[in-house]
Amino acid sequence: MGSMTAGRRRLLVIAAVVVALFLAAGAAVVLLQGAPTASPPPSAPVTAPVSGPVSASASGTAPPASPSPEPTSASPAPNTSGPVPAEPGPVPPPTRAPTAPATVPPAARFPAALAGHDVESIPGAGTVVALTFDAGANAAGLPSILQSLAAADVRATFFLTGSWAAANPGGVAAIVAGGHRVGNHSMTHPAFTGLPDVGIRDQVRSAEEAIRAAGADPRPLFRFPFGDRDARTIATVNNLGYLPVRWSVDTLGWKGTSSGVTAQVVADRVLAGLQPGEIVLMHIGSNPDDGTTLDAAALPQVISRIRQAGYGFTTLDALLG
Repeated sequence: MGSMTAGRRRLLVIAAVVVALFLAAGAAVVLLQGAPTASPPPSAPVTAPVSGPVSASASGTAPPASPSPEPTSASPAPNTSGPVPAEPGPVPPPTRAPTAPATVPPAARFPAALAGHDVESIPGAGTVVALTFDAGANAAGLPSILQSLAAADVRATFFLTGSWAAANPGGVAAIVAGGHRVGNHSMTHPAFTGLPDVGIRDQVRSAEEAIRAAGADPRPLFRFPFGDRDARTIATVNNLGYLPVRWSVDTLGWKGTSSGVTAQVVADRVLAGLQPGEIVLMHIGSNPDDGTTLDAAALPQVISRIRQAGYGFTTLDALLG
């Protein structure tokens, strides 16, 4: 009885152990099936080979600058989630330091002894003649005059109105190119004695600007329109830096054949008044009635006869010393 009881106890213990082991094994299986699977360790990204220069991120050094790299298929797609940056605007040109305004060169001075005079001849000039031509109407006689002067190798002085210079810039250029001197003959050719001082100033300065704009400098020579002057107008012109220059003889060629003047009359008048320092007044434009340009027509004979008389030629720069 006692031995049987001991055997049963042993069997019960064994059975309990077996049951415990079975239950433990089942619990382990359940735990293993419910556990999450671990992610594999990260691996280095595989990059495809590129044909261009190696980027800074891959080589550790900055690539050489490229003028305008083209996008490649390996380029990342643009980020459109945020605001698109504005395109850069045009680069403004560099600012330059302001240049100093152009300065007007000083005019040649005239001798103080000539102030207060409307000069009618060149004092102390000797056996020379100054041919002068006024331009205020048209330029009809200019080509012939310039051709005759060039053929005879003579230089002359041309008194231009500002309006004529503005209308005939090519004529001004041709006069200068021929080596001739230019003077101021007012802007619009009014009678000066009827003008106030401010009007005289406007006429002289406006003409100066127009003539300079056309490529010549008239300073300091001036001729009164119509020869109309008095002590006041002469002083006013002097104060503007100009020397008024009249003439020794007027050819009257401007009157034209309709007034009985011919080219021969023009030449005869010049020779009749021949004297050292003579200043001859002639005109460029044609007579408004008959269209003649008698001064231009007479010029070759005038030059020839003056030379035959033993005289030479000068410009009015001779007045300036």
